Amino acid sequence: MRSLRMLLLSFSLVLLSACVTINVYFPAAAAEKAAEQFIGNVIGESAKQPEVKSERPPQAGLLDFFIGAAQAAEPDLNIQTPAVREIQARMKQRFDGQLTQALAAGSIGLTRDGLVAVRDASAVPLGERAGLNQAVAEENRDRKAVYAEIARANGHPEWEAQIQSTFAAQWVQQARAGWYYQDAAGAWKQR
Repeated sequence: MRSLRMLLLSFSLVLLSACVTINVYFPAAAAEKAAEQFIGNVIGESAKQPEVKSERPPQAGLLDFFIGAAQAAEPDLNIQTPAVREIQARMKQRFDGQLTQALAAGSIGLTRDGLVAVRDASAVPLGERAGLNQAVAEENRDRKAVYAEIARANGHPEWEAQIQSTFAAQWVQQARAGWYYQDAAGAWKQR
C-alpha cells in the first residue's frame, strides 16, 4: 500500500511540474490564429482561403483528466491592444490604397521574413516610384512594430522573431492569386 501511495505521489509531482512549464513555450497555434485574424483584417475577407475545420477526436482516460486542463489553458495571443489596432488601421489604409495595386501588378512582393519589397521597379512609372518606395518603407516599419508590439503585449518580447516568422507564413497563405512572394531560398514565386 505504501509503494502505491509513493507511486501516485511521484506521478502527481511529475504531472504538476509539467503543468508549471507548459506556458514557457511559444504558443504556435495561438500565434497562427492571431496572424490569420490580423492579416485577414488588413487585406480583406475576399483574400481569405476557405477555412478547413477539423474536429479534435474525443479523448478519455486518467492522463486526459490531468492534462486536459493544461491543454485548455493554452493562451491566445492578445492582438487587441490600442497600439496594435492603430498600426493595423494604418496598414489597412495603405493596403486598400497603394499596396494592393502594386502587389497585383507584381511591382512589389511579400518577403520570406514577413515584410514587403520592391520586386520590379520597372513595372512602376518613374514618377510613381518614390511614392511606392515610401509606402513600402512605411509598411515595413509598421510590420516590424506590430510584431514587436504583439510580443511585448503578451509579456514575451523574446517571441518577436517567432511571431514575425508566423506572420510571414500567414501573409503568403492569404496572398491573392497573382501576388509574388519569396520562397525559403529568397526566390520570387507567383501565387
